[in-house]
Amino acid sequence: MRFGFIQAEKASYPIRLLCRVLEVSAAGFYAWCQRGPSERARKDATLRVAIRAAHVESRETYGSPRIHAQLQAEDWPVGRTRVARLMREEGLSPRRKRRFRTTTDSKHSHAVAANLLARDFTASLPNERWVADITYVWTREGWLYLAAILDLFSRRAVGWATDERIDQGLVSAALAQALNTRCPELGLLHHSDRGVQYASNEYQRVLRERGIVCSMSRKGNCWDNAVAESFFATIKGELIDHQDYLTREQARASIAEYIEVFYNCRRRHSALGYLSPVDYEAAALKAKVAA
Repeated sequence: MRFGFIQAEKASYPIRLLCRVLEVSAAGFYAWCQRGPSERARKDATLRVAIRAAHVESRETYGSPRIHAQLQAEDWPVGRTRVARLMREEGLSPRRKRRFRTTTDSKHSHAVAANLLARDFTASLPNERWVADITYVWTREGWLYLAAILDLFSRRAVGWATDERIDQGLVSAALAQALNTRCPELGLLHHSDRGVQYASNEYQRVLRERGIVCSMSRKGNCWDNAVAESFFATIKGELIDHQDYLTREQARASIAEYIEVFYNCRRRHSALGYLSPVDYEAAALKAKVAA
């Protein structure tokens, strides 16, 4: 460490003065220079390149646990604490979030379903339990609203839609996409907040016709739909809050690419053993076939 300091400062001060101040021999310093960096230092230098590449590939969204998982998947023999240290030294950290806007209007005359999910965010199979919610995106044209439906088995976004209006049509479009792509069997549990969009007659009619059981959060309790809230916190912290969208169409294209290309297919989720939703479902199907 002291030899490294001398190497860095030798252009400003005489080497012998630096050696005397740091209580090391000049001969020892010159011998260190001839040896070059240690094996661990060389490995650290290589790891730094891999860590920076993984951070860029994650769109600067991963912290050390996900970077570590990515390196392990690439067969790098490295521990999490070492990854965390090198990331600190490189000044690498995940993006953060900002802004708030209310999207739930529970002051309506429609019937409200019981909270059947009861904060049990687990599922043993795909299409067993879905959670749905709405968030907002600011553009220079005004607000754009995003409705999404997640499968609790894999945290995969199975349906989503955007619109400049926050109405029943927005959530119905997300539901239609989810139903068309997943084709769930009877008995699927659908959980949302008690907003007017989800309680509307049209939305409830579709749920009944498809044999879907409706569940709704308790009034004013965001923790009853924590997985959907977490998804929106993720997409905002990793994408939306770092953009200056000129148009709603620009925002929609950006969100589509994030969800379909990155979030579902590539983003490593701690709740899934650091697999992506698509990889997690594929691994589950492979295990089922093998059994």
